[in-house]
Amino acid sequence: MNAGDHDVRKILLTSLSAMVAETTTFPIDLLKTRLQLHGESLRSVNPASTFKIALQVARNDGVLGLYRGISPAIFRHMLYTPIRIVGYEHLRGIAVNFSDDSIPFYNKAVIGGISGGIAQVIASPADLIKVRMQADGRMVSQGLQPKYSGLFNALTKIIHYEGYVGLWKGVSPNVQRAFLVNMGELACYDHAKRFIIENQICSDNIYAHTMSSFMSGLSATTLSCPADVVKTRMMNQATGLESKFRYRNSYDCLVKTVRIEGFRALWKGFLPTWARLGPWQFVFWVSYEKFRHITGLTSF
Repeated sequence: MNAGDHDVRKILLTSLSAMVAETTTFPIDLLKTRLQLHGESLRSVNPASTFKIALQVARNDGVLGLYRGISPAIFRHMLYTPIRIVGYEHLRGIAVNFSDDSIPFYNKAVIGGISGGIAQVIASPADLIKVRMQADGRMVSQGLQPKYSGLFNALTKIIHYEGYVGLWKGVSPNVQRAFLVNMGELACYDHAKRFIIENQICSDNIYAHTMSSFMSGLSATTLSCPADVVKTRMMNQATGLESKFRYRNSYDCLVKTVRIEGFRALWKGFLPTWARLGPWQFVFWVSYEKFRHITGLTSF
């Protein structure tokens, strides 16, 4: 089997694994988004907890409301995950050719960040639609008509009112977040798994994959949460006849968030983010490694 066939197989397997992981953990992502947007409105002065927001969503939108925006989320991962995972492996292979020894962690971190940044630029429109549709649920809970009825309706409305460039609104904080997430996630998973195996803590199996995914999820959440808050708020801005920008750019959003809500607001949604990244990575990496083994590919 040539390299091209290997890449096609990896792309298909990453897409399949990401779809399974995204469907499993999507409700937690929706709660994280709602929690991060809480405080933007002057009416949202009371502190909110993940539990309170979950009850509010279930009461106002029903159980299916927890999956509002699932279609663009899955579509996003069909683009985002294969590019970053397969891209990381390619860049890692290039780095190995220029190294006489194993690749140091900081090199893996840079490779992971670059892979994630490139993938996010391509997948940013789907991410924007996902955030808009998740935030749309707040309008329903207030008895208002939602802006978007579905994936394609959101796509056409954004293009109509904001132009094609509007699909990449928030791309800067989006890429910053993706760089940090993948710097922590891919590099930490890769490095942790090899450390576990080389030190004979356990072999290359589900136990090694689980421990590695747990450590990578924690580091990725800690690094990326501030950028995630800024990204979510920037992407939730909609322009139209009766709306205007709340934030001029990412820096303006950062400053206003800290000034109005305090420094801790940058880590709003930390627990649901970690609660999602942990299970997401567990499901993804265990599935992906198993699929690779079944199809005759080597371990990641």
